Amino acid sequence: MKIALLAPLPSEQNGIADYADAWRRALENEGVSVVSPLGGQPLARNALELSWQMQNVNWRDFDLVHAELGGGRCGEFMALEWLARHRPELRLTATVHDPERLVWRPPGLSRRLPRPLGQAAALLATPLTLARERRLARRLTRLVTLTTIGAERLARRMRLPDGRVFHIAHGNCEIAAQPLPALPPQGPLRLLYFGYIYQGKGIEDVLDALALLQQEPDTRDRVRLTLAGGVAPDVAFGRSGSYLESLRQQAILLGLHRDMLEWRPDLPAPEIPGLIQANHAMVLPYRESWKLALLGRMCGASGALSWAVACGRGVVCSDARALAEEVSFGNGAVYARGDSAALARTLSGLLRQPERLRQHSEQARSLGRERAWPRVATQFLQLFQTVLRERAHG
Repeated sequence: MKIALLAPLPSEQNGIADYADAWRRALENEGVSVVSPLGGQPLARNALELSWQMQNVNWRDFDLVHAELGGGRCGEFMALEWLARHRPELRLTATVHDPERLVWRPPGLSRRLPRPLGQAAALLATPLTLARERRLARRLTRLVTLTTIGAERLARRMRLPDGRVFHIAHGNCEIAAQPLPALPPQGPLRLLYFGYIYQGKGIEDVLDALALLQQEPDTRDRVRLTLAGGVAPDVAFGRSGSYLESLRQQAILLGLHRDMLEWRPDLPAPEIPGLIQANHAMVLPYRESWKLALLGRMCGASGALSWAVACGRGVVCSDARALAEEVSFGNGAVYARGDSAALARTLSGLLRQPERLRQHSEQARSLGRERAWPRVATQFLQLFQTVLRERAHG
């Protein structure tokens, strides 16, 4: 089987590129040939340039084309549209990372527009964009989402028949288990924020929660937080300067002691498992933009959460996106998004009942075995084999 993959790949710094790279390697380990037909060249945002790129590929060489859709990107969406028009014999599939939409913003909309104008244009164009998404969705042989709620919402929003959208969980690496650090009260509660560090991830809420815990005698000085992950220059710096620096200033203003926080931006990949397993739990305080909510709901999985599962660590997360589903297996605790007081109460509960941390860890380890990349790759391979048998029969 030979698959053409349309997706961002490292060295792009985003979660979809990380996922696509791991997905490709997992399928290749199953004997599938996965090729980036443009040789790593990014897809053009201009329709004419994209058409020229697509015409320079011999698409007859491939059994099917699979795309990774999401992250506000339009190139992969437009490429699938081109294939649906010009290569109707090809089987087209896609993993949709941000259901309930395929593309969210009008393809071709200039990213150079000032942010308010771009957001207004996307909102005004929603009916036309949604019609375009539904038209493409009907041409795709299968669509895959990483969460159950994502599959349900995507099928409903795209008006697709039963059997067109499938849920395949986010894969994770196979990592040897390590025991938890000493549980409270023998040691502090050790938390890790891990992921791409930029505004909108709710990191400010964690700092506010730590400040609230500092005000209570039974929780004061009993929590440590490490902030780690990638910092992309285009999102880490804005008009007000470094986002990391703004977080440091917030910590100072809140009166958080220096030894409560450790900063590990741009963490090297080989160090990720060890750092995660040096903590009791990962904290994912994601928020949801009300402006984005006008266009739809993001119901995708979290790449950071998949790392926690792989490393056998529980998660404390907000109820944004589909995170509540992702910790519904007994592998974590959920609080109301944007509510730092609720987060503080959740952390206080873990300090009072530290055995819950061990339970979360055990459930995460079990889930990690179920979602190891070889098993996930097998599910994709079975899906693709079904798609190709359907083509053979007519």
